[in-house]
Amino acid sequence: MKTQIISVDNLSTKAEGYTQAVSLLKAGETVAFPTETVYGLGADATNEEAVSKIFEAKGRPQDNPLIVHIGEKVEIEAFTMNIPQLAKDCMDAFWPGPLTLVLPLKPNTLAKNVSAGLDSVGVRMPEHPVALELLRRLKLPVAAPSANRSGKPSPTKAAHVFHDLNGKIPFIVDGGATGIGLESTVLDVTSKVPTILRPGGITKEMLEKVIGQVNESKPTDQAEAPRAPGMKYAHYAPNAPVYLIGNSKEAVQNAIEKIHKNLQKVAIIAREQFSNVEADYFFSLGKENQLEDAAHLLYEALRSCDETDADLVLVPVFSKEGVGTAIMNRLEKAANGNWFDK
Repeated sequence: MKTQIISVDNLSTKAEGYTQAVSLLKAGETVAFPTETVYGLGADATNEEAVSKIFEAKGRPQDNPLIVHIGEKVEIEAFTMNIPQLAKDCMDAFWPGPLTLVLPLKPNTLAKNVSAGLDSVGVRMPEHPVALELLRRLKLPVAAPSANRSGKPSPTKAAHVFHDLNGKIPFIVDGGATGIGLESTVLDVTSKVPTILRPGGITKEMLEKVIGQVNESKPTDQAEAPRAPGMKYAHYAPNAPVYLIGNSKEAVQNAIEKIHKNLQKVAIIAREQFSNVEADYFFSLGKENQLEDAAHLLYEALRSCDETDADLVLVPVFSKEGVGTAIMNRLEKAANGNWFDK
């Protein structure tokens, strides 16, 4: 299969890009496109065979549910039911935007492999002009996880998608670099108290200002099917093993010296205050206290490690406050729980 990329930021190819993407999606094919979080790999959420192509291209476990993307709020009426008022309040406050709401699924409406057999479905309306334009032209719900090989860092540029999925998908809509850089917050509103299943750009504090008390879930047990994407399995990892380490220059420098004594090379992914440590490679996550910058740069940094000969990757931890919660969620999964000398 040949993978084609067309830029919709270019006036000469814009019309062709959208027309081709819509035609392919209607024909049951997969199409990658940008959202404000990361690039997604989309398929018609009502077409089981089309959705199966997402799992095949990504190498994604079949028990991992997919998020459905819509272009207009009214579209959820076709496949959800009994929507609680607090969910509607969240839609008014945060849609379009990086918030996925887990809602009761209306039977026999979406392809069964979208929800992984659950009686609920995650839905969001992306806040990206290209995604919205595509969805509004298509007028169908689109199931779309991140457009990368399963377990690898999510793509924030069309080139990342091409690197991972070249020859596995027919088409990439190039809309430039994404904005936020971390996947959406997933909020389950089917539980007694609304529960964050995956942290993201919409923080617990932001949600509680709108709907009151919000809980945060623990990672899914290995024996349990995940209720939302990103709750199970190692994710976001480069080829070299990732290790978390305390947020201290002394701890990082001592770790580097140990690694070098073992004749190994190390890459550091950290904020600028760590730039003068004696690592073999350094990838910046911006200045201290600029969490949005760190979130935006994280996946690019993880991917950049694969262009080095580093034997391992060290990442000083972040405080779990605000967007820091989402950053640490991704880092803990990238490291698969591993700490350096802890």
